Amino acid sequence: MTRKVFGSAADAVADIPSGASLAVGGFGLCGIPDELIAAIGDGDATDLEVFSNNCGVDDRGLGILLTRNRIRRVTASYVGENKEFARQYLSGELEVELTPQGTLAEKLRAGGAGIPAFFTPAGVGTPVSDGGLPWRYAADGSVAVASPPKEVREFAGREYVLEESITADFALVHARIGDSEGNLVFAKAAGNFNPLAAMAGRICIAQVEQLVEPGVLDPARVHLPGIFVDRIVHTGTQDKQIEKRTVAARKD
Repeated sequence: MTRKVFGSAADAVADIPSGASLAVGGFGLCGIPDELIAAIGDGDATDLEVFSNNCGVDDRGLGILLTRNRIRRVTASYVGENKEFARQYLSGELEVELTPQGTLAEKLRAGGAGIPAFFTPAGVGTPVSDGGLPWRYAADGSVAVASPPKEVREFAGREYVLEESITADFALVHARIGDSEGNLVFAKAAGNFNPLAAMAGRICIAQVEQLVEPGVLDPARVHLPGIFVDRIVHTGTQDKQIEKRTVAARKD
């Protein structure tokens, strides 16, 4: 095993300070780095800025940090499953930047690739480009901070809005399999945002269900090369959760 392997999630996140920015992988509750999130929740870091597709649900995933008032600002594309999130946002306790999902994915990917900004048609002619989206409310319900307008430029007869890429102090990701050099394999929907978040973090911390020695993984199976990963924790089989379990009525 190499210097990248840490003995516990608590050890791997111990140096994340208050005020840090975090790019967090996962989609809903699928493939979230739950052990790393829980370890941060057990620590003292607060005033965190989070970039993630969503912010978990009440008391699960990033919802743990929300409930403990550890998060200052969230950039996400979907927030509809978390009542505490809504309460904090509408009461002015939390700053929120809502971003189209594809744009958020590309902002993370571009940040990891060293691209500072890009043009996209998503959001042109809406408050996404024109500005005015409420980022933070005041206690009386008025808008305390609103999004600024963004540059719009025409290419080949079509308008595009300029979006800046995302880089974060730390990335937290979950992988099905990883080797001790940091090469990762993601399972199904967990591959949606985890690789992108990993690329965007200056220090990437990965929890893996199965940890193997270098050379065990077929290079053709590797979804994210170890050059992007700085720390690895073997957390074992994940207790997978579902936001809303819906089943069909039994037909007698």
